[in-house]
Amino acid sequence: QVRLVESGGGSVQGGGSLKLSCSQSGYIWRSAICMAWFRQAPGKEREWVGTLDKVFNTRVTRFSKSVIGRFTISGDSGDSTVFLEMSSLQPEDTATYFCATRRHDGNCPDSSSRYDYWGQGTQVIVSS
Repeated sequence: QVRLVESGGGSVQGGGSLKLSCSQSGYIWRSAICMAWFRQAPGKEREWVGTLDKVFNTRVTRFSKSVIGRFTISGDSGDSTVFLEMSSLQPEDTATYFCATRRHDGNCPDSSSRYDYWGQGTQVIVSS
């Protein structure tokens, strides 16, 4: 049973920073995995934020245009916990943030429908 648990959300003023964590357990594809972050603002579609693409010892991160240069993704030594570090936060970053995972089968998709396992989400509120 794959389980993802996000933490680290909260309220922050515009320009501030937050670091979200996603703790994983139960997955078996340790050598080839896609770890993605999505977000969903009230009344909006779920939006891809970024992905950690891991194949054996190679890790590649990709980000949406709306967050590139402000957000980073990293993992602990075993990638059992993946982090989303967010800086220069703006009110438009306000959303519930979700981590998701799937086995890496050649590429890591940006579409939420392609991910099999999800955390419960953690809320981020950015005030102006």
